[in-house]
Amino acid sequence: MLRWVFLALLLVPMLEIAVVIAVGRAIGGWPTFVLLLAESLLGAVIVRREGGRAWTALREALRSGRMPSRQLADAALVLVGGTLLLTPGFITDAVGFFVILPMTRPVTRRWLEALVARRLLGPFGDWPGPGGGAGRGPDGPPDVIQGEVVD
Repeated sequence: MLRWVFLALLLVPMLEIAVVIAVGRAIGGWPTFVLLLAESLLGAVIVRREGGRAWTALREALRSGRMPSRQLADAALVLVGGTLLLTPGFITDAVGFFVILPMTRPVTRRWLEALVARRLLGPFGDWPGPGGGAGRGPDGPPDVIQGEVVD
């Protein structure tokens, strides 16, 4: 995992510079600068709006006693998307908009849930779902333990 992070830290800035230079050659230096600035300002507005919505949804879930898993995932995605939008460059802005916009965030959330499930479960199969998974082995259903309830 560390190797992929290191590789991304090397490749992403080089790709960003190449794309900015290509756009600058196509439309000019000042229009490229204005476009990058406009993307950052639009990103800041969207981050503020979506961050407020995510925070409100998280507080409401906690107040009602529900498990705020979707709300926590949304808050994390808004944080990641905001960081990407504030990073100068067209590639990070495109990924940041994809992560933070309300119509594409559910796709990103499902991808994040699948990634977390794969990391938590490893080779043991599918995500067990709510209330499932206790005593589940790699071969099938949960183990049955006989018992007796005593008052």
